[in-house]
Amino acid sequence: MGKAISRREFLHLTAGTLSSLAFCDLAHGENIKKRPNILWISCEDISQHLGCFGEEFAITPNIDNFAKEAVRYTRAFTVHGVCAPSRSGIITAMYPSSLGSCNMRCTASKPDNIKFFTEYLRQAGYYCTNNSKEDYNFQTSKAAWDESSKKAHWKNRPAGRPFFAVFNFINTHESKLWNSSDFDNTHPEKLKKSEWQKPENIKVPPIYPDTLAVKRDFARLFERITEFDYFVKEKIDELTQAGLYEDTVIFIWSDHGNGLPRAKRFLYDSGTLSPLIIRVPKKFRTHGQAAPGNADTQLVNFIDLGPTVLNLAGLNVPNYMQGRAFIGPDLSEQRKYIFGARQRIDENYDMVRSVRDRQYRYIRNFMPFIGYFPYLSYAENCNTMKEMRKLHSQGKLNKSIQQWMADSRPPEELYDLQKDPWETTNLAGSPEYAEIKKQLAAELVQWMIETRDTGLIPEPEMVQLAKDLGSEYAIFHRNGGKKRIKKILRLAIISTEPEQADRPVVYKALRDSDFAMRYWAVLALGQLDKCNADDIVRLREISTDAVVSVRIASAQSLHLTGRTRDAIKILAKEIRNTSQQEESLHYALNVLDLIGPKAKSAIALVRELYDQRKDCKYIKRVSEHFIGKFE
Repeated sequence: MGKAISRREFLHLTAGTLSSLAFCDLAHGENIKKRPNILWISCEDISQHLGCFGEEFAITPNIDNFAKEAVRYTRAFTVHGVCAPSRSGIITAMYPSSLGSCNMRCTASKPDNIKFFTEYLRQAGYYCTNNSKEDYNFQTSKAAWDESSKKAHWKNRPAGRPFFAVFNFINTHESKLWNSSDFDNTHPEKLKKSEWQKPENIKVPPIYPDTLAVKRDFARLFERITEFDYFVKEKIDELTQAGLYEDTVIFIWSDHGNGLPRAKRFLYDSGTLSPLIIRVPKKFRTHGQAAPGNADTQLVNFIDLGPTVLNLAGLNVPNYMQGRAFIGPDLSEQRKYIFGARQRIDENYDMVRSVRDRQYRYIRNFMPFIGYFPYLSYAENCNTMKEMRKLHSQGKLNKSIQQWMADSRPPEELYDLQKDPWETTNLAGSPEYAEIKKQLAAELVQWMIETRDTGLIPEPEMVQLAKDLGSEYAIFHRNGGKKRIKKILRLAIISTEPEQADRPVVYKALRDSDFAMRYWAVLALGQLDKCNADDIVRLREISTDAVVSVRIASAQSLHLTGRTRDAIKILAKEIRNTSQQEESLHYALNVLDLIGPKAKSAIALVRELYDQRKDCKYIKRVSEHFIGKFE
């Protein structure tokens, strides 16, 4: 795990080591030619649905043949199950939860000393191109790319320069599956008729109903993956025709799991286990590494991709980076654990953290009062999601699938991935697995502390603090940050499953000068099995707190304890102030929407908010869903 470096150390690193490398390489063209070109061919939303990873229905002959010359990394995981946070981790080699870039489609601020890894490549003489998706949850650094556009290509480089080039294929994105309801008339144009899938033959994973609608979604996904196979061939052929195939390290990967429910956006293997194939030409291989045709089972986190590229290019990996190189010389110890995070997903607030070793996955749901599938306007376009909603309303889902439709989640989840690869049987309450759960839970806590997990700060306040301090990262990286995060995290864990013996700690935290302590204390009261009259008085009193997220959390807890009328009044007051911070309005509206039909009295206020702030994408989406319930 990387550690922060001082500004002086950073300046020394960039001004000294990297500038020297760049000067030497640019001055001595011969040295530059000895460095490998590096090509990334990425796609979106496919999981490990490739023939070379054992997918029965995949038609991917080009990728499969390439894999015979390359290494398949069978335990490669994205840090986050959705694109923008995942890509923020890849481009910086840092955990999004550490940087404050964990919320979907936020605009986080980076400290000056944390760079896009491509900046180091460019300083060392590499020509860096991106074609063309960025989606980093940060403003793209002007120094990140020589070119980032749909026309960007390594062919545009100056003669003799090594290149790092990214090509991203978008047609596997979840939105490209939405036409599967008209399956017979919407085959991708690129495919031959012999490459069309037959939905009736598809075997559906046990986390989905075995119906034609679901089979069509998977069949369309496999057809889009065949499109990607053509794309890979095209990009490799370009290299071969230019005589650069043996001079180029090639990575093939997808950003996270497929776009179906309980895959993308979630922290299970179905959402985070991704394909990764890397070919290192013989002249660039380190002894004992990257032997063609093999499977490598080491644990790889996608924040490791950037450091691996730097290492292959002969550059030092900055100490602050939390990713590690897994190919090349002087490698550090392999990972024992894979960590992951889920925070706000589009319009829905949430906080989930996960740790996985080679056999078990442990999950902590910090907001267990939220269900697995609260309404998410974008994801509801998926035909499988529609099918699951329909069958749920008819009472036709089997027990294994029905559990994902619950209105709440357990505080902890634990899965044995050898016995239960689809993670359907939660072992967190089993005495037989108590020690395993304890060990993994302790590792997760230590990771959150060491990486200074910003998710413990509500988004409205995190945005304001970032403006004051220069970045979200700075919130817990100031003096006293580690002590503060330990204190908040302890209470946040209590809040997920508070016991009567925790009352003194919770009551004390309600009076704490730290708003984050008050926030989690309020959520804890809402989770108590026996919330008494005095607790209700406390919640009503703190509903006038100076900090907006504490006030909104008090409404959440009052609703959970049966005082929904009080909750609606608090939320209505926040929503009435339509000129306030977007994140605050969004949070209040999100809680109001979760209350459901009992909140009908607020419909006029929501309409007013919609009219005034519909330029805010997520406010618009929640407002439309809320209003739609009553119209």
